[in-house]
Amino acid sequence: TLSQSLMLAVGAAYYLTFTGVPGTATYYALIMTVYTWIAKGAWFSLGYPYSFIVVPVWIPSAILMDLAYWATKRNKHMLIL
Repeated sequence: TLSQSLMLAVGAAYYLTFTGVPGTATYYALIMTVYTWIAKGAWFSLGYPYSFIVVPVWIPSAILMDLAYWATKRNKHMLIL
């Protein structure tokens, strides 16, 4: 679908920007796709209409979840910050 293709592109570009390792871009895009499902579900549960969710306003939410994950992967206390 268009959404998955978008997340593949966003995930790959995002990963390459921050790591410079192209071999894991597809794996990273899969992670971002899962985060996207979570972010969309969160937006939908908050009562936003579906048309609002189709527009990729949830991408920052997915990226924030990812940053929180990687920040806490090494140091669990970072979640407090």
